[in-house]
Amino acid sequence: MKFKKILKWIGSIIVLLAIFMYLNNSSLFTKERNGDPLLLAHRGLSQTFSMEGIKGDTCTAERIFEPEHPYLENTIPSMEAAFDAGADIVEFDIRPTKDGQFAVFHDWTLDCRTNTTGEPKAYTMDELKKIDIGYGYTADDGKTYPFRGKGIGLMPSLKEVLSHFPDKSFLIHIKSNDREEGVQLAQLLSNLSGNQQNQIAVYGGDEPIAALKGKLHNIRVMSKSTLKSCLIPYIAVGWTSHVPEACRETQIHIPEKIAPWLWGWPDKFLNRLEEVDTRVIVVAGDGSWSEGFDAVEDLDRLPEGYSGGIWTNRIDKIAPVFHHKKSR
Repeated sequence: MKFKKILKWIGSIIVLLAIFMYLNNSSLFTKERNGDPLLLAHRGLSQTFSMEGIKGDTCTAERIFEPEHPYLENTIPSMEAAFDAGADIVEFDIRPTKDGQFAVFHDWTLDCRTNTTGEPKAYTMDELKKIDIGYGYTADDGKTYPFRGKGIGLMPSLKEVLSHFPDKSFLIHIKSNDREEGVQLAQLLSNLSGNQQNQIAVYGGDEPIAALKGKLHNIRVMSKSTLKSCLIPYIAVGWTSHVPEACRETQIHIPEKIAPWLWGWPDKFLNRLEEVDTRVIVVAGDGSWSEGFDAVEDLDRLPEGYSGGIWTNRIDKIAPVFHHKKSR
């Protein structure tokens, strides 16, 4: 009889705990979120391509879709177009140069999309300015090259971008896991005003991100290490409303396939992270590649009324959806 009472007592505790977990993490019982999503334009406004069968060494410039606009990724014109279209944040990639600068360029080598070979670090910034970054783009297996000759001089330096857009928000991607790149970037960013630093977040390899954060504590950062340090403890204890220290004052990118499994998703989770000054960006798919919400119908996969961050490769298609809502 005593054993049955113990089982009944345990059962009651489990039921009460389940009720608490539901009520404490249901978006039905949380502060209403009325704002529009934060729109992050990946590489500015760029040429998109098929993700089918893509690998780490795939030359994406050779598989672009038929161009719908004249912009090339990671250029000042593409960033201007992205902001004009409605981007809140523009993401771009950086690579070190021979003369101690950072070039804004995505690929590990220049071979795929330019008329030059080798890594950017083998060239000075002045030399990189002379190459044609539109040379290798083709939508018809090499029959035509619509951007050939149009990309000369378009590769900017990081300093140029930050000088050209002093009041805009950026996500900077360190492409390597080289600690010294984090140190070098920290030195460059330390020369910016506090306001401009507050508009910048940086993500990349564990080593450079740790080095940068060690020197610039106020910069939002993200790496695989920081993401794990945040999400694993949150999955363990987030049902209590506790937000782990590693989730505070930072940035996290959540694959859409993982997001529904997070305690309080979407509104209560977003409110919790917002209260600790952390920015949440949802990326498409499982996070393996830089997939985005690139078509209007893609937005249907997000929760109704979603107001967190959205990663997109086609800001020109996604931003008008929310502009239209504002105008109604």
